[in-house]
Formats: sequence, structure tokens, C-alpha cells
Amino acid sequence: MEVIPVLDLKGGVVVHARMGQRDQYRPIRTPLSATSNPADIVRGLLSIHPFKTFYIADLDAIESQGGNQRSLPRDNDTALARLRSEFPGLSFWVDNGIADPIRAQAWLDRDLGDLVLGSETQKDDALLRRLRGNARVILSLDFRGEAFMGPPALQHDTETWPGRIIVMTLARVGSGAGPDMDRLLAIKDKAPDKRVYAAGGIRAATDLAMLARAGIAGALVSSSLHDGSLTGAQIARL
Repeated sequence: MEVIPVLDLKGGVVVHARMGQRDQYRPIRTPLSATSNPADIVRGLLSIHPFKTFYIADLDAIESQGGNQRSLPRDNDTALARLRSEFPGLSFWVDNGIADPIRAQAWLDRDLGDLVLGSETQKDDALLRRLRGNARVILSLDFRGEAFMGPPALQHDTETWPGRIIVMTLARVGSGAGPDMDRLLAIKDKAPDKRVYAAGGIRAATDLAMLARAGIAGALVSSSLHDGSLTGAQIARL
């Protein structure tokens, strides 16, 4: 079971995400860091456990471009470059709303991390088909409530899926409602050869143990790390 801390970036700082209501996100307040600066938050999280991978959502990019040709918001792009420079031993999974093949390849060439293609910002399955063989590409299947966010083909055509799949249930992010087990198991059943990662609702180590027993490869976690519900000792035991 791989535990992957989440950093939600907005305006160059880390914000507290809750239930996908992005207009209400505010700079995070956490006992792990005196500031909401991304590097300070990473250092705080590393004080809990020697995590190897971090997931970063560039919320400004996701909201403002939705895959069009506008340039990335510079605050978050700069923050990511600084993280890559300051923590060269870490891996970063980055969702920044890219849906254009030229921009996707240009971003991958910069070697800032692995590219997460979020279904909510894709217009069709063309980019995923083009990049599915790239080991640095991850698909995020995004859901709001029962509704799938994105082209239906991305949800159903498992042949286009890369080796790693995030199941993102936005209504459960920061909610403490527990992981979306029914949906996770359904997707795992559809693609048993893929590594499936849970995102949204992780409350404590018991949730992670349940996910591991179900064959889920890992989980994206934020709130439970910051409020102490999930400790370094518990992660080490997993």
C-alpha cells in the first residue's frame, strides 16, 4: 500500500481542499508547517514519514484552461520547478489540466514529474490513446457524486488506460467520509492488470488496510495526515 500525500496548489500556495468546492479553498493551516508554502508543506509531511511520491493538483491550471491553449499559471509552475529542484529524490505526480498533445509532450520533456491526465479536462480520448504507452503518464478518472467527469470513452475503454489509474471522488475529498469502495472495486474488476489508486475520503490506517486487502495499490491522502489521524508509525506498519 503506497501512501501519497497531496498538495493542492492555488495561487502558488497549498490550499485546503474540501469536497471539490474549489472556489472555497483557502491557504492550508496545519501543525506540520508555519506557512502554506509548498516546500514548507513537503518538509512537514516528510517529518511524518519518508514519502517517495507526492501528488500535486495545479488547481488554477485545471480550472482556467481545461485543456485549451492558455499558458500555465506561472505561480504554480514556478512552485513545481522549485519543488523539483529542492527535493530531487522525490517523485511528483502532477495534474495541471493538460489535454493537448503538443503541450503534454513539452511538459514531459521538462522532466518535472509524471503527468496526470484528469478526465474532467479531456475533450476526447485522443491524448490518452497517444500517450498510453508512456510510463510517465497516469489517468485520473474523476467523479462528482455519481457523475463521471469527462468523455464517456475514458471511463469504459480500458484498452486506452495506462498502467496507473487514480479514482478521484471529488465529493469525498477532505470529507472524512471514507473511500469510495464500490467504485474502486468496480474499476479494479474492469482492469485487474492496472495499479489502481484511491483518492478522496481516507480517514485513517484502517481505511488503508481495507484498500490493501481489496488489491488497491495506493491512496492519495491529505487531511488525515495534517490532523494526525494517520501517523508515520501506522504508515510504516502498512
